[in-house]
Amino acid sequence: MTHGLVIGKFLPYHEGHAHLIRQARAQVDTLTVLVRSSARDPIEGRLRHGWVHRSHMDCRVLHVDDEAPQSPEESASFWPIWRELVARYAGAVDVLFTSEPDGESWARQFGARHVAIDRERRVVPVLSSAIRANPMGLWRWIPPEVRPLYLRRVAILGAESTGKTTLARRLSDTLGAAWVPEYGRLYCEHRDALSLTTVDFEAIGWGQVAWEDAAAATADRVLICDTELHTTNTWADIVLGSRPEWMTAAARERRYDLVLVLENDLPWEADGTRVLEHRREEHLRLIEAELRSAARGWRRIGGDADARFNEALRLIRPLAGNRPV
Repeated sequence: MTHGLVIGKFLPYHEGHAHLIRQARAQVDTLTVLVRSSARDPIEGRLRHGWVHRSHMDCRVLHVDDEAPQSPEESASFWPIWRELVARYAGAVDVLFTSEPDGESWARQFGARHVAIDRERRVVPVLSSAIRANPMGLWRWIPPEVRPLYLRRVAILGAESTGKTTLARRLSDTLGAAWVPEYGRLYCEHRDALSLTTVDFEAIGWGQVAWEDAAAATADRVLICDTELHTTNTWADIVLGSRPEWMTAAARERRYDLVLVLENDLPWEADGTRVLEHRREEHLRLIEAELRSAARGWRRIGGDADARFNEALRLIRPLAGNRPV
């Protein structure tokens, strides 16, 4: 029984790592993958471990979060520390697989044979550092499970009847980007929006988040969000006078790369679910106060549908790496 080992930081995990692990797994009876992490790393270790674990269920994938030196230059005890870590986590190793030029020296430390895979990066010409610097340009090399980390999320906020859905759909069609509809609109199709309870607003909040996260899992570079939790929270404030505390915290934890707030300069259009015709200015003030409280930046957009679209597109293009549209 041969036991192979792969050690990596996976900052982030990419298709080159996937190729290395698949090739290694095919050459041994069992393969252990150690995901190294440190508190100094720019991507949380448990997240990286999850990416690799879910992608290679036929391997033993372990998270090494001991605060060990990252290179021999950092500590004279570098090799003794790593020999002990590998023995403790992986056990005896027959073969070490790497794509690095120092792979031979690592293998000698563990009494293992070294096998180099795609050292010149000809099969998968990418490095983690390059992805961190330019994820949009190197999107093809980022596995689906990692893409939500780099996805550019655009949130469109505003009071009722300000063109959020029209703008989201048009941007989606033009950019070829996924978009997330407003869950509250569906929820209120057969309910009186002014009679919603706390439980209703919680259901709307959970539904909006679930729809957004589901769309993020398959989106290509950009995700357009027709509303988000800050809007849901301020809507609850108007109807109920309060909102559950968890919804405030949840709204602030969401990441958006661009927040667009639409002006109230479009005429009111009743659609059967809208109920705050005479409170749009109040709602807009509440939304912007909520954004200030959450320390978010935003851009106001007004004018007719074409003006809003053109300005939104101008702001979104740099996020998507200025891809032609």
